[in-house]
Amino acid sequence: MKILAIETELKKLDTNSDKEILKEEALAVLDLQQKDILREIYFDENYCAVLILECNDKTEADKILSDLPLVKNGFIQFEIKELQPYTGFSRLIG
Repeated sequence: MKILAIETELKKLDTNSDKEILKEEALAVLDLQQKDILREIYFDENYCAVLILECNDKTEADKILSDLPLVKNGFIQFEIKELQPYTGFSRLIG
């Protein structure tokens, strides 16, 4: 199942003093991508992460994301949504 995860910042990061945790985060994200769990990742206009994951369900996605260093250390959290296939085209076909 495709999962959409949108980051919310809980406390500010300092790119100078928090370099180590940011590096740990990047390594964890790379690991998820290499395991083919993380399919896509972006930043929105506010520099918050937007992720597309492939998981069994929201519970699994929440568990995976809760292991990210920035989540563990209270810097961010994610709003998690299951994505369903679009069925609107069925209205066009009798």
